[in-house]
Amino acid sequence: MYLILGRLPHGTVDPASIVDPAGDSAAPDTCLLPLNDDGSAAGKPINVHHSQLPAIVRQYEQQRPRWVFEETRQWYPELLAHGVTIERCHDLSLAGAILAASEFTSGSRWAAHNTAQHPEALETDRDLAKPAVPAPKDQYSLFEQAPPPGAGAEELAGRLRDQLEAVQTSSRRSRTQLLVAAESAGALVAAEMQHAGLPWRVDIHEQILAEALGPRPAGESRPEKLEQLAVQLRDLLNAPGFNPDSPQELMRALHRAGIEVKTTRQWELERQQHPAIEPLLLYKKLSRLFAANGWAWLDAWVHRGRFRPEYIVGGVVTGRWASRGGGALQIPKVVRSAARADPGHRLVVADAAQLEPRVLAALARDDQLAAAARGQDLYAGISAQGFGERASAKVAVLGAMYGSTTGESGRLMPQLARMYPAAVGFVEHAAQTGQAGGTVSSFLGRSSPEPSNSWRASQMTTSAAEQQRADNMARTRGRFTRNFVVQATAAEWALCWLAELRRRLRASRADSPDESAAGELVFFLHDEVVVHAPAARADEAAGHVKEAAAAATRLMFGEIPIEFAVQVMTVESYADTE
Repeated sequence: MYLILGRLPHGTVDPASIVDPAGDSAAPDTCLLPLNDDGSAAGKPINVHHSQLPAIVRQYEQQRPRWVFEETRQWYPELLAHGVTIERCHDLSLAGAILAASEFTSGSRWAAHNTAQHPEALETDRDLAKPAVPAPKDQYSLFEQAPPPGAGAEELAGRLRDQLEAVQTSSRRSRTQLLVAAESAGALVAAEMQHAGLPWRVDIHEQILAEALGPRPAGESRPEKLEQLAVQLRDLLNAPGFNPDSPQELMRALHRAGIEVKTTRQWELERQQHPAIEPLLLYKKLSRLFAANGWAWLDAWVHRGRFRPEYIVGGVVTGRWASRGGGALQIPKVVRSAARADPGHRLVVADAAQLEPRVLAALARDDQLAAAARGQDLYAGISAQGFGERASAKVAVLGAMYGSTTGESGRLMPQLARMYPAAVGFVEHAAQTGQAGGTVSSFLGRSSPEPSNSWRASQMTTSAAEQQRADNMARTRGRFTRNFVVQATAAEWALCWLAELRRRLRASRADSPDESAAGELVFFLHDEVVVHAPAARADEAAGHVKEAAAAATRLMFGEIPIEFAVQVMTVESYADTE
């Protein structure tokens, strides 16, 4: 059964359909619409005031419906705040974006009437601009104010039926069905991780800042140690009043001091011989700490002893997650010691080792590459098969996946192609497809964006002067599609891993005499998960992590001779994994 949760348009309420379990006289503004598995009506609309939702959702959850949200992040955070969790959902926004763009569903009614809206191709460690919901300490109570803006339940029901039709008529129905379910499960995990938060010791973080930067400055002032370095740099560069935080002023000061550099990147500065270089590099390092993870970061993103960023499911065009606020996808080593388990608990940190090359072996059905990964470090396995040193094997494989055709990786590519023709041929075909303007897809059916109109126009040039630019643009797109098929499939595997781990941790609560779980998911980064677990059950949680990885592999690829190795560490502090 599906249960749609949507807005109730004014003036559309049938008094007979009003549910008022709490005796609240407030006018209904929210509608729950039950549907059968095929999208047909399963009963009358259930019209309620949004303040009643926690009790009603908890009641209906006993029937194990699949809740339908226009966007999960609109509704689920406040349900969690009221102690209500749900098992399953269908996120219309996330599923709709996949189905509108997928090659597997290109002939569906949904695809015909919905233009594919691909997310911005973000860097994987880049935050989005502003949070869609306020930070937790400022979180308004959704169920005490108006429900979020959005469509009515009947409109959402129409969208759901079109999406179900797209899945049913997909050229790869089982794969499409799994991708849509996994993406929606990811939306639940993302909201639950934001609600749970990664345990974070504010006192340890503040101690790190004090030792590195000095006392907390007032207002917009520089910390004490940064200001001391700024004074030293002005003296060494003979530049009174110069602001080291200004790239333009810094470049002018360096040039006036005879330091001829084209950029102020670390690798270029380190090649220079000048007394100002060492303090400048230290200034840049401490400035990054102050800006990215200083006191303002603590105030904004750490609340009630937890780091609580907002994860954006599918925020990257390949299906990888992005984050909104707090740099969740890039926690610097210098502050990781502040991520520390609560007393009596442990952090179970798991990393899917060498995920993308293992995914490539599965996609290409390359038995030789699969054998190299079996029961061992994949690059060491390639080396043992006669390729050469492990470091060279790594350079070659990464070059094949990312399209590096020059330098060491280019030199090694012919040998790699001879040893693993299926794997190299697979990514080469994806590159050629993209270079010709075609679309490629992940294993479960997330498809790459089509070329822009400007890209297509560039490929039709008749000018010899423009031909080189057109060729460069074509090769750039080829490098993108080459990696897209691997990275997007790896993101799908990680989604299945997360969903299966979530299911097992929820089951552990049901099986426990005291109704306590073996742990809860508190952090996710591409191919790494962190579970916060009671110390006495940390080994059990680690077992769930490994079993979930094996189950995710079977769920996606069936029984294949390829191992997706998961390295698990049980630690008190996130820094202990380094």
